[in-house]
Formats: sequence, structure tokens, C-alpha cells
Amino acid sequence: MRLNITYYALKFSNDISNAITMNGAWRGVAMSTENPVDPSRELDAMRSIADALTKLDDSALRRVLHWANDAFGSRASVSFMHGERGLDSITSAGGSDLKVKYPALADFFDAAAPGQDADKALVVGYWFQVIEGASDLDGFSLNKELKHLGHGISNITSALDTLISRKPALVLQTKKSGTSKQARKKYRLTLEGQRSVERMIN
Repeated sequence: MRLNITYYALKFSNDISNAITMNGAWRGVAMSTENPVDPSRELDAMRSIADALTKLDDSALRRVLHWANDAFGSRASVSFMHGERGLDSITSAGGSDLKVKYPALADFFDAAAPGQDADKALVVGYWFQVIEGASDLDGFSLNKELKHLGHGISNITSALDTLISRKPALVLQTKKSGTSKQARKKYRLTLEGQRSVERMIN
């Protein structure tokens, strides 16, 4: 099952729109039954919200969804996300399905067939983050696996920096231990980074 954040963003947008209509106000602008909301304006709003949400990483997406839920009340509940499960559960479910289809990293890597060094690092990062459930990634471990696959990268840090510099970013640096150039850095794929790998697979 491919993780489709756009669907959930649109569904959440629709819940927000319904809540706004039922609660009677948006940023202090009163509504009434004599002046109903224009459906085309609602659709435009939903597209705008979906576009904004799909550009966020996991943690930012959760903060925005919970803020909107708090701001507009229980009618705009985030519980539509696979029942009461959150974004982590959705990602985990998609990863489990892929693990069944591709039982080993070698199978997954072969199916994705990445060409550039940066994309090779991205695919292996996806395997560990989404399929194996790793909380953080590091360049040394990623390159170690790539070497096992016969696709070792001469400069893994440069490859990851390339992914960070893309617009939108496919990878984020989450922490750094030490101050030297050799300090161990931790990384995490963004939602766009995950979608990029899913497009390779599909």
C-alpha cells in the first residue's frame, strides 16, 4: 500500500471545511444559513491546504494537524487517519506491505533501480526508515549497506547533502554529534523523499 499523504490532507481539509461551516466562523467572519459557503471556494481552500500539508515533514505535519484540530473543535478530528492510528501507523503499514513484497534490501534496491549516488542513498534510507522503522539514519550505516550491494559511494556525506539541497528537500539532518567535519550526523527522509522512492518502485 503506497502512503498517499495527499489523500489524507484532502480528507482533513474537507473535515476542517465542514467544521468551519458547522461552527459558524473562519477567522472571525460570521456565516449564516442565508449566506451558505460557495462550494468552489471550499474546493479551492481544500486544494490549498492539501498543497501546504504535503510539503511538510512528518513532525511538522502532526503539529499542523493537531493545531487545526484544537482550533476548530472535535468536528475536525484527525481520527480519520486509519481509524485512531496516526501518521506513524500509516507509514508502518505501508512499510510492512513492502517488506512482504521485497523481503530483502537487495530486492528492494533492484526494484527501485536508482541511478545517481544520492538516489542510491535515498533508497537505502527509505528501507531503514520506512520498512525497518529506524528513527534516524547515518551516512556510515547507509554506505555500509550500499557496499554490501556493490554500490558503495565514495562520498556519502556529499550524496546526503545533495538530497538536503533539493527543493523540496528529500532528506533532513536531524542532529550532529561533535563539531569536527568528521562528526557523526543523523538524517531522516522527508515525506517528499519517501514519495520519491515510492515513485521509483511504482
